[in-house]
Amino acid sequence: MSELDGLIAIVTGGASGIGAAVAHHLSESGAKVAVLDLDADRVKQFAVVTDVSDNGSVVAAIASVVEKYGRIDIVVNNAGIGAQGDVAANSDDEWHRVWDINVVGMVRVTRAALPHLRLSPSASVVNLSSVVATAGVPQRVLYTATKGAVLSMTRAMAADHLREGIRFNAVNPGTADTPWINGLLSGAADPAAERKALEARQPHGRLVTPDEIAGAVAYLASPRSGSTTGTSIAVDGGMQELRLRAQ
Repeated sequence: MSELDGLIAIVTGGASGIGAAVAHHLSESGAKVAVLDLDADRVKQFAVVTDVSDNGSVVAAIASVVEKYGRIDIVVNNAGIGAQGDVAANSDDEWHRVWDINVVGMVRVTRAALPHLRLSPSASVVNLSSVVATAGVPQRVLYTATKGAVLSMTRAMAADHLREGIRFNAVNPGTADTPWINGLLSGAADPAAERKALEARQPHGRLVTPDEIAGAVAYLASPRSGSTTGTSIAVDGGMQELRLRAQ
């Protein structure tokens, strides 16, 4: 038997990029996966069109998953959007928009799933944070604020729900080879040079792959990490912890 056999997992933002890799990895490990995404039509697994910035949409999506599968054991809060610029670069409206999706969106999904997670014998929530929550990166103030909030919120949720048998952890990816990053590269004056600079930012010299991030998510979601809660795993090529000498 696979380690996630019989477990029901929700992956938000699972139609592409990291979310799609996570959904695939969990499925390969035996879980039945429900993808919650605005772009659900392109998903092979069971999927529900969901806007995490709309509480009614989230509540209806969770109800659809429970109606189909009867339970929820794993929630992967992956849905999010990027933002660039220093502290003066984004308007109040943009701050509220990104915060509403990246932070409050996770709150909405977790809150709606919580009654079902309380009934699970192996409940786990994995939130996607970022290396920018622990390392200062230029021109990412708004995005950093949201991912820092996700990391802190994960710890607080873990404390609140430990005695209910629900584990909360986070994964902090480094610069990943995702559609968002590729979109940034395509708009750069010199895409090849910009990609080389992003690769060099990771001490191991390349972008992180979505599959590598999915592996960390799957570990934290699995019952085999039953004593792991309130923590985070960095999948960043050493960006946070290593300071290598120049060659």
